[in-house]
Amino acid sequence: MTRSIRLFNTLTRRVEPVAPLNPGVVTLYTCGPTVYNFAHIGNLRTFLFQDLLKRTFQAAGFEVRHCMNITDVEDKIIRDSQKELPAEADNAARHAAMKALTDRYTRAFFDDLEAVAIPQASFTFLPRATDYIPQMIQLIQRLETKGLAYAREGSVYYRIAGLPSYGCLAHLDREGMQVGTSVDSDEYERESVSDFVLWKATKPAEPAWASPWGQGRPGWHIECSAMGMELLGERVDIHSGGVDLIFPHHENEIAQSEGATGHTWVNHWVHGEFLLVEGEKMSKSLGNFYTLRDLRDKGIDPITFRYAIQSNHYRKLFNFGFEGLKGAKSALERIRTFRTRMEGNGESAGGGEWKEAIDPIRRVEAAREAFWASLSDDLNTPEALAAIFTLVSDLNAHDDRIALTRAERDAVLVFLDETNAIFASWPHQEISLDAEVEALIDARKAAKAAKNWAESDRVRDQLKAMGILLEDRKDGSVGWKKA
Repeated sequence: MTRSIRLFNTLTRRVEPVAPLNPGVVTLYTCGPTVYNFAHIGNLRTFLFQDLLKRTFQAAGFEVRHCMNITDVEDKIIRDSQKELPAEADNAARHAAMKALTDRYTRAFFDDLEAVAIPQASFTFLPRATDYIPQMIQLIQRLETKGLAYAREGSVYYRIAGLPSYGCLAHLDREGMQVGTSVDSDEYERESVSDFVLWKATKPAEPAWASPWGQGRPGWHIECSAMGMELLGERVDIHSGGVDLIFPHHENEIAQSEGATGHTWVNHWVHGEFLLVEGEKMSKSLGNFYTLRDLRDKGIDPITFRYAIQSNHYRKLFNFGFEGLKGAKSALERIRTFRTRMEGNGESAGGGEWKEAIDPIRRVEAAREAFWASLSDDLNTPEALAAIFTLVSDLNAHDDRIALTRAERDAVLVFLDETNAIFASWPHQEISLDAEVEALIDARKAAKAAKNWAESDRVRDQLKAMGILLEDRKDGSVGWKKA
């Protein structure tokens, strides 16, 4: 059984139910990194949003076939990879230099993803653009056949006048804008409604591939269309990326894919908002440009960063700040401490009768219902997390007076596992105590039983120095956690 999920569709500008083409299976294409440098935290916000999106559908009972591309040929990649080569370098050397650069930053990118709990194995497909040049050429030829592409001096351009629906995603006012001439640049402003490049003729000192139009390389936009259609098919349920990709990249993807097939390519377009740093756009000139490596150098846990990002709604600007990370760390620690308590470190004093009308099991079910109602409504993570914290507050307060039974605690843990499958921030931690620590905890219990408070405090301080924090509860039990 699957849960219904509703998402804001950039194409229609409405929150709509996602209706997969194949019941129980969601096909998801997400634009991946351009691997010419380290990903910055603004990039990571997008990838964390996409991971949340995928995990939500999986937790809701769907199989997700997720394709994320690796852009390993593009203007900036060529610029950075070729600058050290001599002018007389041959094509093989130019390809090798480009591959060395992109391999390095692809490895770094997946290291960053692993650190924020996005395992490489979680993707169904991870195509590199350079492995799909033949499919790109074939797609361009299909567009030529339909009169939507034309060659000029070894390059090939898309004729946007041939597609009346061009501009539908970015909601361009075609009548109020003058259509310009063809452009070779991969990125341009939305005011430049121009024929865009599909295949670029070789320039001096650039790697190239053979094609029907001569030596050249693909344009950026054709890459995603060719890879997505090859691996997920000519109809896709969801396509996602940052809001900066709506135009021209995703607009041009629609033009290429639907121009070739003659039908809708993507049913649901979903975009995540920007990340600001202390209210300003991130830039090296302002000294507020950060990678995940910069955060780790400052002692910040990548999972704390993950939680901070995902606690904000994906369609709202996220104002990153180090003070905000402290709040995220505190909130995350509260859930983790609650989980440790429910796992029963320190023996419970036993169960008891609840005086309230709603018992712990019913409170867990109410939290689950509120959690999914929020996530199902356009991934409303702030409200979903609020449902968890309401449960934490309720059960912490009552467990101090009447200890929960093992069955009640297990019901809580099932819910925490269910929510952690999406947020990946409060997993069960296997913590083993060595014999010395166990003996000290037992000694403190004995000291307290004998009302030897000085000895009890001394042992508590000794454990604290060893990184073990004790928690004395009102019901007489003792819990602990690692500092």
